[in-house]
Amino acid sequence: MKKRVWIIALLICVLLLSGCGAGDYEAAKAQIRNLYGENEIITGDYDDSLAAVCNNGVFVGLNESGVISYKGIPYAEPPVGNLRWKNPVPAKDSETVYQAYYYGYSPVQTEWPSEEGSYYPQSEDCLTLNVWSNANGPSEGKTVMVFFHGGSYGWGAVSDPMYDGHNLIEKYPDVILVTVEYRLGILGFIDFSSVPGGEEYSTSGNLGLLDQVCALKWIKKNISAFGGNPDNVTIFGESAGAGSVSLIPLIKEADGLYQRVIAESGSVALTYSKEECRNLTDLLLEKSGCSAMNELTALSEEELMSLNEDLNDYNNFPERDGVVLPEDLYGAYENGESAKADMLIGSNADEVRYWIDEMGYYVSGIPGMALFKNLFPVMYENNRKLMTDEEKQSAEKFLSLQSGRKIWKLTEFYNELLFRIPAMKQAELCAENGNNVYTYYWTMPGENETIGACHAIELIYVFNNPQVTIYNGNVYNRELADTVQNMWVNFARTGDPSTETITWQAYNGQTRMTMVLGEEVRMESAIKDEQRKLIEPLLGHYFNGCYSQLDLMVPQTFRIGGLILAAILLLVTAFVCFIRILKRKSGKSEKQKNSALPD
Repeated sequence: MKKRVWIIALLICVLLLSGCGAGDYEAAKAQIRNLYGENEIITGDYDDSLAAVCNNGVFVGLNESGVISYKGIPYAEPPVGNLRWKNPVPAKDSETVYQAYYYGYSPVQTEWPSEEGSYYPQSEDCLTLNVWSNANGPSEGKTVMVFFHGGSYGWGAVSDPMYDGHNLIEKYPDVILVTVEYRLGILGFIDFSSVPGGEEYSTSGNLGLLDQVCALKWIKKNISAFGGNPDNVTIFGESAGAGSVSLIPLIKEADGLYQRVIAESGSVALTYSKEECRNLTDLLLEKSGCSAMNELTALSEEELMSLNEDLNDYNNFPERDGVVLPEDLYGAYENGESAKADMLIGSNADEVRYWIDEMGYYVSGIPGMALFKNLFPVMYENNRKLMTDEEKQSAEKFLSLQSGRKIWKLTEFYNELLFRIPAMKQAELCAENGNNVYTYYWTMPGENETIGACHAIELIYVFNNPQVTIYNGNVYNRELADTVQNMWVNFARTGDPSTETITWQAYNGQTRMTMVLGEEVRMESAIKDEQRKLIEPLLGHYFNGCYSQLDLMVPQTFRIGGLILAAILLLVTAFVCFIRILKRKSGKSEKQKNSALPD
């Protein structure tokens, strides 16, 4: 889920003339760009202890304080030329020796301050992964954790310092961490079924997911070269990454490539219908001037990157296309169509407060809260149009249970509708089919009281990277961090996240036991259960927070329009009064001047 809400900003910007600056992000850009380098072929001697022999080459990493990193390893052929918008092709066999010192290119995307990986050099040729292994750990049989980053399926890259694996693997020598790049935006998630020639691109709505599956195949084949156990693989991710690892179990091609799933703040709800996906396709054709697939595939990378700048706000989520993914995802989980896998899944208490800053300072330097409090009523009124009378009653009852200003009532509504309740439903259905399932509810806030325990705030805890302060500020509870890392790693090792001192009880639809992760770590049964009962009937709509296709003919827009008109009238009235005062003063001065002249 992301990001800029220009259409709403245009409606209310007149009201926000007092906004302040967006801040200077040049230092962050420079830091990320300084990581860049080109991995080259090694023709001379190299250190065998830093080399991993894989099917597509020998990759030589770097040892830093006992942690060996291997960066920029290709797991697929570059998806360019005839392979653009096609399924990933596994990397070809090779015996060439390569450096693995630098990250591969970031996927094509718009640069964005909260996605620091977007500042790293970008290319269509982005299908690479990175491996961290502790040289002091066992030489084989290590637990493997594979991470897919978030970013609304249109932003993000694993060169982001938040995802650096050094600190985690230094702490856990028996674990290997892999982070994966995959195609995003108009190159990774776009439906061409309505475009002439599009019948040859039937999977284009979910290419980013297929990239992830291709990476898992490479890992299955090669991870033992790094000391990993190919039969003990956990896939995990946050936001779009959590949505990805929730969807991969429904892709038959991925069966047997992993054993466990950790989904942080994402689920099958973060998907689009074919109808929703059509908008991006139409916009691409309009902006590019193309009318058929042969014209689209002839576009240069530079042209695509420019188009992406215009269209990144309209990115799709994975498509319920009936080809790669079932059209009814909850039904697929309920019917046991998902792969057998243990699951750990959860959400944060203040998920959607993340978008307060995303909407404001990052967009135009104006206060995010002003945009936030005007967007969410528009979204709610759009969603409400699709509800039955009974569902509307449930939604209104939910809001009536909340206290405080209307915006905070709607905030909790969307915390539940977009994140927690879909995750709990997914967990319930997964458990009913015999999988071991564990759920959590993150309550630990950061330094900024307004955004609280927002979306993505747990990531620095999971990766043990407190130096990254974008969401947490200077707040980092070391005891909680140690506990959470231990839980995540234990789950990856054994399928049970319990620690030596804390027992984590499994989730089911009867007891609904959930681990609360905050200042206090505790088990709680049926958290906010009345809210769950009111939200569950709405899940069939797959409300996903899509802002780019909002209907503006709703009451909130007219209220905003009225405020804008009133503000304009007030400004005009003030200006007229000011001019009149100046004229009066000018007239008085002239009279006084004339009266002072001699006869």
